[in-house]
Amino acid sequence: MGFSVMAAVGGSSVWVINICAILLLNLFSTASGDALRIKFGYTGPIGPSNWGRLNPTFSACSTGKSQSPINIDSANLVINKNLKPLIMQYNHSEVATLVDNGFNVGVKYGENAGTLVVDGKTYNLKQMHWHSPSEHRLDGTQYAAELHLVHFAEDNSIAVLATLFHIGHPDPLMTKLQNKLNELARDVASQKETQIQLGTIDTHEIRKHTHKYYSYTGSLTTPPCSENVSWHILGKVRSISREQVEALRAPLDSRCKRNARPVQPLNGRQIQMYEVQANVN
Repeated sequence: MGFSVMAAVGGSSVWVINICAILLLNLFSTASGDALRIKFGYTGPIGPSNWGRLNPTFSACSTGKSQSPINIDSANLVINKNLKPLIMQYNHSEVATLVDNGFNVGVKYGENAGTLVVDGKTYNLKQMHWHSPSEHRLDGTQYAAELHLVHFAEDNSIAVLATLFHIGHPDPLMTKLQNKLNELARDVASQKETQIQLGTIDTHEIRKHTHKYYSYTGSLTTPPCSENVSWHILGKVRSISREQVEALRAPLDSRCKRNARPVQPLNGRQIQMYEVQANVN
C-alpha cells in the first residue's frame, strides 16, 4: 500500500484538443526496437528546422502559431492574481518502466501514479522524460536539463509540468535511477531491450514545493508538435550533476544527444506568472 503527498504551487486552465493526447501517447508508447527507428533528430537534415517537412503529420512543427518551447521574458510577464494553486498528489507507483525512446529517456507509469489538479481539473500522471540542455529558457538563459511530467485528463487533454535544472548537487530522483540508467545505456549499446522495469518507484521525489510558476499555452516540443498543450514551468531552478546529465544522454541516438528544440516565437501569446505574495504586517 502506498501513500500520497500533496503540494500547492499555483495553476491555470487551458483548453486542449484530443488529437494531441492520441499523438503524444503514440510517441511515448514506443519500446524495444521500434523506439530507435526515429524519424526525426536534432541535427542535420532531420533537425528541428526541417521537422515540418519530414512527414505530413509533422506540419504543425513548421506552420503552428503556438509552439513550444519559449523564452520566458520576465519583462513581459503578466501577474495573474486569479490563478489558483496547482495541487500535485503523487503516490508510490508499483508499475514503472524506464524507456529509451531514442530521442529522450523517460519513465512510463502504470495506473494511479498520481494526479495534478489545475484550476479544479484533474490530470493523471502518465510519464516523465528529460531534455538536455533545457528547452525553455528564463530571460534567455538555457539550463543544463529540463524534466517534463506529462499528465492526461479523462478527456485526453494534456498538462505538462516542467522543472529546470542547473549544474550542481545531484538530483535525488536521478540518484535513485542512476543504476538503472547505466543498465539501460549498456543494453542499448549491445542492442538489447530499450526498456527496463523499475518496479516500485517513489514518485513523491518529483513533488517540490514552490511559490512561483509560469503558465502558457503551447505545443508538444517533439513531432508532431501538436498544439493546445497547457504548460506550467516551475519558477525554482533545481540542481543536477554533470554525471547525471551524461547518464541521460548516454542511451540516446547520436542525433539526439542534445535534445532541446530551439525556442519558438510567442506570436502574441501571453505568459502568466503565479507567485505567492509574502504577508506584510
